[in-house]
Amino acid sequence: MRTVSHEFSAARRPPLLWEQHCCLPLKRRAEVGELARYRRPGGSFVSVNVGYAPHGADDVTGLITSWRERIAADDRLRLAANVDDVDAAGRAGDVAVAFDLEDSAPLEGRLERVRHFYELGVRTMLPSYNNRNAAGGGCLDEVDEGLTAYGRALIRETNAVGMVADGSHCGARTGLEMCEVSEQPVVYSHSCMRALWDHPRNITDEQAKECAATGGVVGITGVGIFLGPNDASVDALVRHIDHAVDLVGPAHVGLSTDFPFDHDDFNALLAESPELFPDCYTRWGPIDFMPPEGLLTVEAALRSRGYPDDAVTAILGGNFRRVAAEVWR
Repeated sequence: MRTVSHEFSAARRPPLLWEQHCCLPLKRRAEVGELARYRRPGGSFVSVNVGYAPHGADDVTGLITSWRERIAADDRLRLAANVDDVDAAGRAGDVAVAFDLEDSAPLEGRLERVRHFYELGVRTMLPSYNNRNAAGGGCLDEVDEGLTAYGRALIRETNAVGMVADGSHCGARTGLEMCEVSEQPVVYSHSCMRALWDHPRNITDEQAKECAATGGVVGITGVGIFLGPNDASVDALVRHIDHAVDLVGPAHVGLSTDFPFDHDDFNALLAESPELFPDCYTRWGPIDFMPPEGLLTVEAALRSRGYPDDAVTAILGGNFRRVAAEVWR
C-alpha cells in the first residue's frame, strides 16, 4: 500500500468536508442553490452528478453549461477547476463544486469527449452504471466479464486528461481491472462495504484493498439500502467507515452521501413502477437517504468514537483532496 501524507491539520482550521457524489435533478433549471446546504466552517467540496446511461453528449453539455452559469452567480458556491479553488472556498467557508459522470455512455463512444467534459468541470467518471455497456460490467449483472478493450482505453484516457476513474456501480471484476489498468489512483466514490451488508451495490474487501493499493479512496455512502436494511443513520455510516478503516487504513476512506435532492420523485417512481428495479432496491419501501445536514454531523461522530484529529481530517475530506491534487490537471 502506498504511503500517503496529509497536507492539512485540524489545528490550522476546521477540516474540509469533501462530498464526492450527490445528485441534483438532471434538469437545466434544477435548483443549484440546494448545494449551499453543505456549507460549514472549514469549507466544503461537492461533486454533483451530471448524467448517466440515458444521456447523450449534448444533454450533458447543455446541463453543465446551465448549471455553471447559476453556480457562478451564487455567492455561497464556487466552481472548482483545481484544488487551489477548493482551498480558496475552504478559507471562505463556501462550497466548491465540480461534476461527475455516473456512466461513460454520454461519451457516445468518442474518447476525445473525456477532455471535452473535463474542460466543462467533470472530474470523476464511472465506466458503467449497474449493467454492462461498451466499457465494462455492472454490479447488477449476473456475470461481470470485466473491462472491454474500449473500457481499458477509456481508463487510459482518463489518466491522460486528469479525470479520476471511479468503480462505483461497476461489477467487481470490472472494478478490479480498473485498478490494474490505471496508472493513477482509482476511487469508489459512493460505495459501502459488502462484508457488513451484502448488497450488490456494495464492494468486496478485495475491491477496497486494490483501490487503496492505487492510492485511491473508498467513499462510504449514505443510502439506507446500501448501509443496512434501509438504515441511513450516521451510526450505520460510521460502522462502514470503521470496517473500511480497519481494512485499508484511514488514508483510503472518505465520504459521499449519494443524496438525491429529488428523492421524493425517485421514491414515487419506485412505488409506481417497482418492476423497473430489482428486489434489493424495493423490498424496504421508500429508500432513506442521508441529507447534507446528516453528513455535517459525521465529524462529531468520528471524534466521539476516538478517531484522532489526523484521521478525522483525512476521512472528512483530506483523502479525496489528495487524490484530486495528484490526478486533476
